[in-house]
Amino acid sequence: MELSVNAARTDHPLYRRFGTLLIANRGEIACRVIRTARAMGIRTVAIYSEADRDALHVAMADDAVLLGQAHARDSYLNIDRIIEAAQKTGAEAIHPGYGFLSENAEFARRCAQAGIVFVGPTADMMEAMGSKSGSKALMERAGVPLVPGYHGEAQDDATLTEAADKIGFPILVKASAGGGGRGMRVVRTAEELAPAIVSAKREAKAAFGDDRMLIEKYVDNPRHIEVQIIGDSHGNLLSLFERECTLQRRHQKVIEEAPSPTLNPAQREAVCASARKAAAAVSYVGAGTIEFVSDGRDVFFIEMNTRLQVEHPVTELITGVDLVELQLRVAFGEKLPMTQDQLVLNGHAIEARVYAENPNKNFMPSVGRIKTWRTPPEADGLRIDAGYREGDTVSPNYDAMLAKVIAWAPTRDVAIDRLNRGLEETDVRGIVTNIPFLSALVTHPQVRANAIDTGFIERELAALTTQRAAFSDLELAACIAAIVQSERVTARTIIGSPWQTAGWMMAGTRQRSFVFREEMQEHKVTLRYGRGSSVLVVDGREIAFDHASGETGDIHVTLDGVQSRVTGVVGRHEVYVRTRNGRFEVHWVDPFGMEDEEQSGADRVVAPLPGTVVALLVEEGATVEKGAAIVTLEVMKMEQTLRAPFAGKVIRLKCKVGDIVQEGVELAEIEPAQP
Repeated sequence: MELSVNAARTDHPLYRRFGTLLIANRGEIACRVIRTARAMGIRTVAIYSEADRDALHVAMADDAVLLGQAHARDSYLNIDRIIEAAQKTGAEAIHPGYGFLSENAEFARRCAQAGIVFVGPTADMMEAMGSKSGSKALMERAGVPLVPGYHGEAQDDATLTEAADKIGFPILVKASAGGGGRGMRVVRTAEELAPAIVSAKREAKAAFGDDRMLIEKYVDNPRHIEVQIIGDSHGNLLSLFERECTLQRRHQKVIEEAPSPTLNPAQREAVCASARKAAAAVSYVGAGTIEFVSDGRDVFFIEMNTRLQVEHPVTELITGVDLVELQLRVAFGEKLPMTQDQLVLNGHAIEARVYAENPNKNFMPSVGRIKTWRTPPEADGLRIDAGYREGDTVSPNYDAMLAKVIAWAPTRDVAIDRLNRGLEETDVRGIVTNIPFLSALVTHPQVRANAIDTGFIERELAALTTQRAAFSDLELAACIAAIVQSERVTARTIIGSPWQTAGWMMAGTRQRSFVFREEMQEHKVTLRYGRGSSVLVVDGREIAFDHASGETGDIHVTLDGVQSRVTGVVGRHEVYVRTRNGRFEVHWVDPFGMEDEEQSGADRVVAPLPGTVVALLVEEGATVEKGAAIVTLEVMKMEQTLRAPFAGKVIRLKCKVGDIVQEGVELAEIEPAQP
């Protein structure tokens, strides 16, 4: 949909046209905002921390300002430095993105006081709807159905405990100012309540600077449905249909789609009407999301997010509306360029969040340098919103999301197929990602049938993280082709290198042996060169083999007369290949060097990644059982509890609360119990 340009309003100081925009964020959303602002002719300013000095959003912006050290409180959460950066660069407006300060009323108020346009609602609107407690009270007065719960001002332990008992377990303890699953705990018994409140408050304080809690009835087998709304400063308000965000893990959305496959047209109109009613209660201006939970019969309001959501692209793809452009035009003071009846729902869109994390190790965040970044072309309904590129470093200081892969199609089934193809053709190496997990999830029969609830991922986790095809002749051929291609690329830089000639050997016959280790198996294969095609010898079998470079960095492998397009990346001792059978990583046994030894640390309490110690859960001298909680770290804005690897006695705690520890550092010494 082409967005019309209206005359800017000049009679309201909070909404006015501007030519320079500072983006108070990083990563994927900062890049996303920069792209639209540039298309509108608006100059952009990025902010960054020391850890993000070479980040993609910094390179994309017209100007960039260093705010401080890597910790968010010294950079992306530092209001004074952000406003100073805007003033230094002549930025007349600030877009907060999502996360960080996007729902911080004080930030919006400080922008207004400095004469800077805040691209979002006013501080008063944010306080009314951004607080989960405050918005529930407001919705209760407006007659919007709520999940039974407590959202009062009193925050002492006795009040929260009494409220939980009255509501009845299971309950949900959640941060009033929170989002993204941070500061949220499911509590199923009274005994679990006190430690859950302490942990949720600590996490909420660290993430949002606000540890107020609310308690609500936990809806079993729930579905999560949300409605995108946007209002202008002239009293116009639109709902842009709904999204289904039921596929979650630990209250963090994983897959989102629009429209919801759960609702029929009558239900869709009803929930969208409720969302408009909720936003109208505060004369809302800007983009926001009204979130609902359904028990399969009724739909209840749970909260409003007074900002753009991570999953906004699926709404854009089914409506043809650029939501960031609408945000900016509303901030100009313009009227919304369409009415509710002009919005048309077209097709189906689905999105997957790509994270730097290892699903096979309890989704442990992965940090380090991205050695390879390959994504498919944005065509045939596929869209990639990324915040990283090859060579970038994933820091432990921030959220682990790297990119979003989004697909649109006329129908949901085709959209799922397109999304899976986009995931299958995305290769990120140097760090571990959740891409194979996402592919297994989106193709799960129950997901395709929409037979899910918010607990689906946890129930199916074992199946979703253990799916793996057998390592076959094709994968062996792909590994060898990748190695030979890599050696040829290197050889081009060396004049007269014999490796430029296929089959060159320093001595002996024209053949070469390879040994690969994969899982618990060892694979031996011989490459025998011939005048025409070569031959692979595997377990005494001879298979005709050839390979050639593709146009987009892939490799065309011909094995026994069948040509396949594969991807291969060669590291020092590791070879990664992607074939039609899936993704595989094998160890290439170096015939000329010693193998590196690895220390797993499985019998020690060590920091899995750089992080901050936020809690010591035992005392020195304590006797603990295997699996007992020992230390809690904050890693990538999320808490991780490290547990005893065996039963024994805590001899020494080697850290204290507040310590910043590096990966691999031992945090506690435990003496095994005597048999």
